[in-house]
Amino acid sequence: MAETGTRTRTLETVGATLRYDVRPGTGPDERPLLLIGSPMDASGFTTLASHFADRTVVTYDPRGVGRSERTDGAAETLPEEHADDLARLIEALGAGPVDVFASSGGAVNALALVARRGDLVHTLVAHEPPTAQVVPDREAALGVCADVHATYLREGWGPAMAKFLALTSRKGEFPADWAEEPAPDPAAFGLPAEDDGSRGDPLLGQNMRGCTSYRPDFTALRAAPTRIVVAAGKESENTFAARAALAVAEGLGTPLAVFPSHHGGFLGGEFGQHGAPEEFAEALRAALEGERA
Repeated sequence: MAETGTRTRTLETVGATLRYDVRPGTGPDERPLLLIGSPMDASGFTTLASHFADRTVVTYDPRGVGRSERTDGAAETLPEEHADDLARLIEALGAGPVDVFASSGGAVNALALVARRGDLVHTLVAHEPPTAQVVPDREAALGVCADVHATYLREGWGPAMAKFLALTSRKGEFPADWAEEPAPDPAAFGLPAEDDGSRGDPLLGQNMRGCTSYRPDFTALRAAPTRIVVAAGKESENTFAARAALAVAEGLGTPLAVFPSHHGGFLGGEFGQHGAPEEFAEALRAALEGERA
């Protein structure tokens, strides 16, 4: 349910009907702040948005997630498609270039957006973009990510989610012989082992392969007018998403910004998860203002 003062809007794009929320700010800043994730929907940014009440904050549900329906019948989505959706959304706002905080898969999609339409983004803070294409153990990482998707199609949600959680929490590089390792037990993560037959999960099915196999266009990103800050959580050090963030920052020739907490450091109880949202918001505000976070 939208918060008081929040306006929910609908936008038709190619292959999807998007729904997004606009929270008017109380301060003088005329540049909207767009908070995006993938496949996380707008509800995950409730706490973070509350720390930017002085600014107009925009959140949305990516195609195939929450309130945004796919109309093309496709089973998977590429970051370039999300980037096109985001470009259309920003243009619909009619407020010139926006600032963007992008989390996880949303950070990958935002990099694709800036590479194509940097004129639409003033400052991008890309937090832990999980692209396997940039890490030193690229081939192994790509294989692990593809295996999560294949496990989902073959065995269902529980076994695939167990592999995903093992993937995201693992410290250090993936070994070349990762496929010989025993599969994690879903029960160890409190997950069901039985297959309920559904295959519509937006993380494991729709976005898993496209997101993690995206190769950032560093030439286009460096040439874009957008100021790009790549960030990773202090507690995320040496995990896959943090290692990818470091590699993206190196590809851009910029320092990695270290934010408080972990991959979901901005969460304040959404989905039952807690980070350090107040400290995270302070670091984000500093990064957006051009200060060293």
